[in-house]
Amino acid sequence: MENINAKYVSQKISKTRWRLVSHASLQQPDVFATGSWDNEVNKISFWSIGNHGSSDMDDGFEGDPQLLCEHKHDGDVLDLQFLDQDRIVTTSSTGAVTIFRLHQNSQTISVAQRWPRAHGFPCENAPCTGVVCSSPEIVTVGEDGKIIVFRADQEGVIRVIENADSSTIHAVTYLRTTEILTVNSIGQLKLWDFRQQSNAPSQILSLSGDRVPLHCVDRHPNQQHIVATGGQDGMLCVWDVRQGSTPFSLMEAHSAEMWEVRFHPTNPDHLFTCSEDGSLLHWETSTSSDMPSFLQGGRNNSMISRSAMAPAGGNQSLINAWLSGDSSKGRLETTHMLPSQTLSVNSLDVLGQCLVCGTDGEAIFVNRQVPV
Repeated sequence: MENINAKYVSQKISKTRWRLVSHASLQQPDVFATGSWDNEVNKISFWSIGNHGSSDMDDGFEGDPQLLCEHKHDGDVLDLQFLDQDRIVTTSSTGAVTIFRLHQNSQTISVAQRWPRAHGFPCENAPCTGVVCSSPEIVTVGEDGKIIVFRADQEGVIRVIENADSSTIHAVTYLRTTEILTVNSIGQLKLWDFRQQSNAPSQILSLSGDRVPLHCVDRHPNQQHIVATGGQDGMLCVWDVRQGSTPFSLMEAHSAEMWEVRFHPTNPDHLFTCSEDGSLLHWETSTSSDMPSFLQGGRNNSMISRSAMAPAGGNQSLINAWLSGDSSKGRLETTHMLPSQTLSVNSLDVLGQCLVCGTDGEAIFVNRQVPV
């Protein structure tokens, strides 16, 4: 735990996100954003873990997050996503979608664009629960069961799928450039293909048995057919959207709701989850030999089945053997990343060797030396 910096911020943190770094520069991220919820005045804030060119920090040591700037946010911040280096999109419990611009030189934030009632029912607001961006495109989902597509350079709405879901959509992510995945409150994972004019999902997968609400979803960065979800029961589910309509791997992860799941963006043998139970877990696939996990074949129902690091265009039978995999051949290690605590860890993000998370204990935790 010695690599973790804790910053107490006097507000419950609902979301945390690293600012993107360019692929050309191999630098570690140094700026992240947070959103708050359940406070008298909610805020979006930007923080730096760089040393700003000074060698002796006045308050805290190098790496201790320093507040750059903040801006009032109407309603709870329910999701955050960077559009590019200078712009971030927030979704609100009021149903609003807002693009904020960070002015790095003056260290100020301004509202660049706002859709005040993007999500809503005829007579009342509906919280906008999730957002995913692929600049300039922005896709949001909400408790109203709508999927809305915006463009950052246009005032209007590009597309609305009005009745995408009869239940609450909790989260959204891209599967491919023209396809998205949503998860809902009745345990369903739905695929949507924006090339189709139809307002129906192209595929529906679901948890069998109890319809446990799913709260979060992330896609494997290299093998786009592999998807991880987490939900109300704290279970980690891994799905192969190419085959079957149920998860191929289920693991007991947390004792309460899982709020976020994240594959490491460049080393997806590592995955991170956080929960209402106050824990943040680092899941790592490891094997008893130096041979890559996907070459070992056999039956394996542990998390090893999620790494799927077969080379692009590689041997299809290897990938399939890996997906149906024997846990004696592989190992799954989980590590608790936070000191013991009781209040919910609501959000996490990981980039390079840097991990950030935010809690209902009004704390931000940063780890700059994640072993990936």
